[in-house]
Amino acid sequence: MHLDQQQHWENIYQTKDSKEVSWFQSKPETSLSCIQENNLPKTAKIIDVGGGDSYLVDNLLDLGYQDITVLDISKTAIEQAKKRLGERAARVNWIVADILSFQPQEQYDLWHDRAAFHFLTEEKAIHEYVALAGQSIAQDGLLVIGTFSEQGPKKCSGIEIRQYSEKSLSERFDIYFKKKNCITVDHQTPFHTIQNFTFCSFKKR
Repeated sequence: MHLDQQQHWENIYQTKDSKEVSWFQSKPETSLSCIQENNLPKTAKIIDVGGGDSYLVDNLLDLGYQDITVLDISKTAIEQAKKRLGERAARVNWIVADILSFQPQEQYDLWHDRAAFHFLTEEKAIHEYVALAGQSIAQDGLLVIGTFSEQGPKKCSGIEIRQYSEKSLSERFDIYFKKKNCITVDHQTPFHTIQNFTFCSFKKR
């Protein structure tokens, strides 16, 4: 784990309220829509990569999903999510790890990422992530990934990101996944600014 990167995110979560960060969504409609349209059984193994203290897990629990894993580089973010969920936190598998050092012990039916992939800017790291997703998602499993689009921000929380179009995102994952559909969506931040995202759903080949 890159300690400087980990410390960066710890500082953010220690100094800002969860509703004061640009990615805050009380109900992540696009992610939920991408997940629900696949009609997964409630027992499906779902992982939210870079989930932090996102409210996606709250909404998935509300919908009755029973096997949810949340992974984040920040222990503080995970602890905040646990505190918010209270007793329901015990129904979630929590993992504090840099995604590139993550060694899954199981395969997932659905891998969701709205927070981690576009922070990978070096080719080596991008290839490692794609290979990890390819190995960690079950046969016929699903990958739902959201990144800043080519019309979106070039930085997030002071860190440079990599923008993706439908074409460039699909090409990145083509070796393991077949594209199902892609959309672009505007996310309104708590500061009333607009961030444009590319969201794509893929199926494991």
